[in-house]
Amino acid sequence: MPTDLKKNRKKRGHVSSGHGRIGKHRKHPGGRGNAGGQHHHKIFFQKYHKKHFGKTGMRYFRKLKQMNFNKHINIDRLSTKLCKEISQDSKSSLESVNLALIGLKKVLGRGISVGKPIIVKANSFSKLAIKKIKRAGGYCINTP
Repeated sequence: MPTDLKKNRKKRGHVSSGHGRIGKHRKHPGGRGNAGGQHHHKIFFQKYHKKHFGKTGMRYFRKLKQMNFNKHINIDRLSTKLCKEISQDSKSSLESVNLALIGLKKVLGRGISVGKPIIVKANSFSKLAIKKIKRAGGYCINTP
């Protein structure tokens, strides 16, 4: 924007340029950012940001997040990733996969299921995974 169109041009010659003689136009009179939330801006924070200060919930000391982590695999990966681990089941003509031996805990249901029936052994299954494996004619076996 050219200088002659700026608002300040009209204020030239007037002593305080519209910022008042008494209060003065200073840099950060209330503090920078969220300063004063518990002091001079307390009413603003109580009115519009009630939950800004304080704690919620319970503390969990020495939480080890990796202890609760389950390695998982989606149904669409069963045939491509585990073609070596698929073995012929002795009792039936179906192929079976034991995911516990590989270190996988859970089977999830993303993607298109395996076209052929397959027996899958794992610690846990999602509802969608069970539905897709059974629809293909396979079985889900929970292993401890």
